[in-house]
Amino acid sequence: MEDAVVSAATGAMGPVMGKLVALLGDEYRRLRSIHTEIKSLTRELETIDAFLENMAEAEDPNPQDKAWMKEVRELSYDVEDNLDEFMARVIADKSSKPDGLVDNIKSKLKRLKARHEIAKAIEDLKKQAMEVSQRNKRYRDHAMSNTSRSPKIVDPRALAIFEDVSKLVGVDGPKKELLQRLADDQQQTKLVAIVGFGGLGKTTIANQVYQELKGQFQYRAFLSVSRNPDIVNVMSNIYGQLNHGYSGGGTENLQTLLAKILEFLQNKRYLIVVDDIWKVDDWNAIKCAFPTTSPGSKIITTTRINDVAESCCSSFSGHIYNLRPLNMLQSRQLLYARLFNSEEKCPSDLKEIADQILQKCDGVPLAIVAISGVLAHKASKKDKWNQVKDSIGRALRNSSVEAMVNIIALSYLDLPRHLRTCLLYLSIFPEDRIIEKENLIKRWIGEGFICKESSHTMYELGEIYFNDLINRSLIQPTGIGGKCSEVKSCRVHDTVHDFIVSKAVDENFVTVIGVPAGVNHDPQMKVRRLSLQNNGEIPACLIVSNARSLHVFGRNAKIPSVSQFGLLRVMDFEHCWQLKDYDLAGIGNLLHLKYLRLKHTGALKALPEEVARLQELQIDIDGSVYEMEFPEAFQRLVCNVALHLNGGRKVPDEIASVQGLRVLEGLSV
Repeated sequence: MEDAVVSAATGAMGPVMGKLVALLGDEYRRLRSIHTEIKSLTRELETIDAFLENMAEAEDPNPQDKAWMKEVRELSYDVEDNLDEFMARVIADKSSKPDGLVDNIKSKLKRLKARHEIAKAIEDLKKQAMEVSQRNKRYRDHAMSNTSRSPKIVDPRALAIFEDVSKLVGVDGPKKELLQRLADDQQQTKLVAIVGFGGLGKTTIANQVYQELKGQFQYRAFLSVSRNPDIVNVMSNIYGQLNHGYSGGGTENLQTLLAKILEFLQNKRYLIVVDDIWKVDDWNAIKCAFPTTSPGSKIITTTRINDVAESCCSSFSGHIYNLRPLNMLQSRQLLYARLFNSEEKCPSDLKEIADQILQKCDGVPLAIVAISGVLAHKASKKDKWNQVKDSIGRALRNSSVEAMVNIIALSYLDLPRHLRTCLLYLSIFPEDRIIEKENLIKRWIGEGFICKESSHTMYELGEIYFNDLINRSLIQPTGIGGKCSEVKSCRVHDTVHDFIVSKAVDENFVTVIGVPAGVNHDPQMKVRRLSLQNNGEIPACLIVSNARSLHVFGRNAKIPSVSQFGLLRVMDFEHCWQLKDYDLAGIGNLLHLKYLRLKHTGALKALPEEVARLQELQIDIDGSVYEMEFPEAFQRLVCNVALHLNGGRKVPDEIASVQGLRVLEGLSV
């Protein structure tokens, strides 16, 4: 199960097919002389794609299958790179206007040469595709043993589990115990450290206690630390929640922030939850901001690691609370609430199988929720549920964490191909990151993961994909607002995040730099998507010229030169206070760039004139617009520009006339 075939290969083929069809359309009629070659390549790739769709259901592919999948994936990327280059050349050729007889002759010769080069390249690609196909045919018997599945669509139910307290299971007991421990001795700061392995519900319990108590405290904060935190950002987040007058300038060092928070909290009652601490050193830094002599103040920490919990408690004479798995009764309640709203509505012939499935979940809430997402897409029949039970595996009882990983793998296998690709894409984000729905969907569109459909816009399809991932319990809603309780953002549970990062890196779907050892990358492979985190810097050995997207998170990552990238579709800088004007030099040459996001890039003072060349570009600017200068050519843009303004700020005059301008108030995070 753990080696389940990832969808990167199958997901990469979708955009290729769409572009091959586009090359046969009127917009590229100048390539009509090579339509035969294009159609031949299309047929060859369609044959491969059909076989991939069947193979994508395999739970444990053999090494030859995996090698072939890897080869197909890289072929599909190379084909798409070439197609993008062809399209760009044709469009550039159409826009050029020769002046005079000599220029006209030169232009025609240039077009003939270009068509010849394109024809030769397509012929070479077809040969590569045929070689890949023939190689697979020699081993077809080994790869055809899997069974195709067609998951059905069900009504959304996951949201109620995350938002409706009445449907949370196993919460009341731990919540009551924690409140009692925190209530003891109001004369000093109280701390409780919740400890337990991933997926047990530590964050859920801590949040329930926080919601119960927060009305009693004027000064309160809830934050997640995660495995590889930027402690300066963590402390800035705490200070911003405690002191609403603090906006953060991106310039304070850790010592300054700690001193500010400590001074601010002196002689004040406060409530703080510090979620998901992994290292004692991180806690030792964070705790310096909290006064120990603030009567009635309360701190809750969560961690998977006993040493961290003990360190937390020693700082404030606190208590360790060991969170236990759900018992069988609670496990049933959670599963039946997810599937049938109550145990009484569960068909009697399924209850025995349900118990057998729950025994393999070991009382881990995340595992139960994940498996319920699979069962919800199956008919309520014994044979279907038995298939799910048998798929979970026989060795899961040895480790609850292993059980959870295997169940996540099963949930992943049950996804349609387009959703697998969209889920894998979330591996670009750092752990515990709050991911805004709107920007995520724009990334998916920019990457080509969403194809046009007559009945929906691409953004509407993206919303459908996003909601489907929530329905299947693979992402968790975190921000809900509006009249219809629309989900505005999400997060990925640590265990799910670990799973998709492992898969994405293994399949060369994403290259992550700036995280600890364990996320390795083959320097011989071309980078397809690049995520720079923490203090990450691109190693000289990596081939990044074929990267489709660049994502830079945080103030310590080294900003790469735009000139290294020729095929970018998406470029995103978040909290990159080190981003300077010269870092965007050459952006006008990124002809395939569809989405540019600048969030809290305070040192960036101006957008380059050349950005106006990119007429299909969508730009999101958030938290940086007030001091930024916009080129005069910006007014000629026909692209979509979204500005996130706060506090009644006005739109800068230079961009007020941009045709696709949208002003979004109060959305800066």
